[in-house]
Amino acid sequence: MHVFVTGATGYVGSAVVRELIDSGHTVSGLCRSEEKAAGLKATGAEVLYGTLDDLDTLGSSAAAADGVIHLAFTNDFSDFEGALALDLRAVEAMGAALEGSGKPFITTAHANGHTVDQAVLAMAERGIRSSIVSLAPSVHGEGDKGFVPMMINIARARDFAAYIGDGTNRWPAVHRLDAAVLYRLALESAPAGSRLLGAGDEGIPLREIAAVIGRQLKVPAVSITPEEATSHFGFLGPISALDITSLYNTTQASLATRELLGWKPIQPGLIADLEKGHYFA
Repeated sequence: MHVFVTGATGYVGSAVVRELIDSGHTVSGLCRSEEKAAGLKATGAEVLYGTLDDLDTLGSSAAAADGVIHLAFTNDFSDFEGALALDLRAVEAMGAALEGSGKPFITTAHANGHTVDQAVLAMAERGIRSSIVSLAPSVHGEGDKGFVPMMINIARARDFAAYIGDGTNRWPAVHRLDAAVLYRLALESAPAGSRLLGAGDEGIPLREIAAVIGRQLKVPAVSITPEEATSHFGFLGPISALDITSLYNTTQASLATRELLGWKPIQPGLIADLEKGHYFA
């Protein structure tokens, strides 16, 4: 298939592009700058210059492809509602171009993105094989700039790695290379209207994450109270207290995704990845 990928130079997107090309697909990747285009060209992908504001480019590129994987998102937390509105306009532009084609359209779920998710799922009724991938809160691997590196930086600054209470609340995680395989499988065979979960580790106790951070930094892992969480972790405080595995029924959703697509995560889990040391270099 020839696949149009937005966010093709991002942390997850670059892995998806490589996975697609290694599996025999061809790729046109949306890119904002010459600087980022170099890495994309090196993979053998075609570069399409543009942004999520370029609705005509999005529509024509989607129409010219055999399928779309939409990974671009403006991570502007100062105007998150604006970012979601932009994402919805982009989804609608590509959806209009794909209507009645039977082609796949794959995107990623975002926090508070219910309206966008509903627009994507509704594509299934318009002759588009649409599906949504929800990724675990930690997508780990080389180049990770997400929650776990933030926790590491906080632990380094405060000279201890924290967990809340007894630390048994669990976080799912997935290696970025396993996530890339999931997007490819969704493109190739996910039924229209599918919701998919990318979780290699279905639930890791926060205490275990803090313990390995402490070992690597040679600082203690320390329990803090829920009241101390926000002052310690900042905006991560409420998230760090959640048992996400239980809250979102991660185990059942992960099993359903694996059975539906034959997805088998093979990369190291989060704890093993942290033990490698590259997060602390």
